[in-house]
Amino acid sequence: MSNTPDNRRPRPKAPAGERVADWADGRLGIYGAAKKNLRKVFPDHWSFLLGEIALYSFIIILLTGVYLTLFFKPSMAEIHYEGSYVPMQGVLMSEAYASTLDISFDVRGGLLVRQIHHWAALIFLVAMFVHMMRVFFTGAFRKPRELNWLFGFLLLVLGMFTGFTGYSLPDDLLSGTGVRFMEGAILSMPLVGTYLAMFLYGGEFPGTEIIPRFFAAHVLLLPGIMLGLVVAHLILVFYHKHTQFPGPGRTNKNVVGFPLMPVYMGKAGGFFFLVFGVIAMISAAFQINPVWVIGPYRPDQVSTNAQPDWYMGFSEGLIRIMPGWEWVIPTGHTINFGVFVPLMVFPLVLAVIALYPFFESWVTKDTREHHLLDRPRNAPTRTAVGAAWISWYFVMLVGGGNDLWAIHFDMSINAITWFARIGFFVVPLVTFVVTRRICLGLQRRDRDKVLHGRETGIIKRLPHGEFVEVHEPLPQEQMHLLTQHDQPAPAELPAAEDSGGVRRKVGPVERLRVRINRGYYGPKGQIPKPTPHEYAEISSGHGHH
Repeated sequence: MSNTPDNRRPRPKAPAGERVADWADGRLGIYGAAKKNLRKVFPDHWSFLLGEIALYSFIIILLTGVYLTLFFKPSMAEIHYEGSYVPMQGVLMSEAYASTLDISFDVRGGLLVRQIHHWAALIFLVAMFVHMMRVFFTGAFRKPRELNWLFGFLLLVLGMFTGFTGYSLPDDLLSGTGVRFMEGAILSMPLVGTYLAMFLYGGEFPGTEIIPRFFAAHVLLLPGIMLGLVVAHLILVFYHKHTQFPGPGRTNKNVVGFPLMPVYMGKAGGFFFLVFGVIAMISAAFQINPVWVIGPYRPDQVSTNAQPDWYMGFSEGLIRIMPGWEWVIPTGHTINFGVFVPLMVFPLVLAVIALYPFFESWVTKDTREHHLLDRPRNAPTRTAVGAAWISWYFVMLVGGGNDLWAIHFDMSINAITWFARIGFFVVPLVTFVVTRRICLGLQRRDRDKVLHGRETGIIKRLPHGEFVEVHEPLPQEQMHLLTQHDQPAPAELPAAEDSGGVRRKVGPVERLRVRINRGYYGPKGQIPKPTPHEYAEISSGHGHH
């Protein structure tokens, strides 16, 4: 018999890990918080993977960047190269360029890691761009996610500048041309340009400090800010209910999908290794940024095929299509509009898409929370604005690569430049009109489907000789998808006089808002959904033959 009072054996001692977990839970309340949040439901749709690709690419950038930092020397001190790459032996170059050659040829796996780092950066920005466009076209930026939209926009912009500082670090002839391009943009700023350039470069171009300063910004300042924005972005995604596409059982008050643990985390973990594997495969098979072919930077030379990475190409286009206008003001200072105007337009091109959520909120006066996504066709004006902005961006890319377009398509470089100059103003307008009409056409087709059903391809002859095609009603799931969206009534100006006969004062800003609102929700901005009366009338007659 046991000596315990209740004749039971003593309870076995818990494992060390469980005891540590109990100790932590008693002080931090981890178990309760984890039990609630790890079962949080996330919807399942392929387009949500775009954000995950961006996140995983960012993680890969950080991992490979740490490895490269161990071997890179951010110094502009000049040395004679004595490494293993024979064609460069004895050439005068900076320590930054020499260490890049050492990473590429002497560090085990260094070239592969360099290429993974560069390809991951390109894929990160592509994924960010496409992810933001998915959020834009589906209206996922609406309340309560306006801050998250700004966080994502800042991540995109900071990613562009982080990429610029990153591919400038090797101090090769291609990246040096880009740094020279930046110096020209800074010098074009009236009054303060020369002071800013001297401060940034540590003296006359190229100075002796630009590579160390770019290195500090590239590995510490910009990634630190981006990491904080990523964490804030994910916290807000977790805090707000995740957006979902419309469908049966899905409302603004629930989420239909899979729990975070174990389903979503299991799929996300596998997808991370898939992204890493694809990036590694691309990096092993496709060469990028071969600095040993380009050579070290020299201020008296310019690389003939100098082209920035795609995400900075539109800034190059702004410079190339702008006429080289200059003014000499009475003080004797020269204002170079050929560079200064693109420098001012550069942030405006980005700000248009960054501030759009607040513009739409002002136009619509919509203060509701939105957790269901829009089908792009059901928001024709917004979709047209997004398509116009993309076309604008593409025209600038064409302008930035006008020499390559001319060479590969055997065209006149002047013709391409003039196309970009005119297209800067015309192409977005044409794209806006065409996209909007396409969306309205798709809305009309949806309306006809709801009213008349699905065409079956079966032809019948009626007793009086008429031939008709048999239509069958749509399934309830598809019927819900085509009719679930809201169609707010267009805004109206208040009556000229109030109930007391006093004339109301309506300012020009309010008149402008109402006018734009009618463009969104008026007869030219949406096709009315079928009313229940119309549907009942046509269903009871010969609507579905």
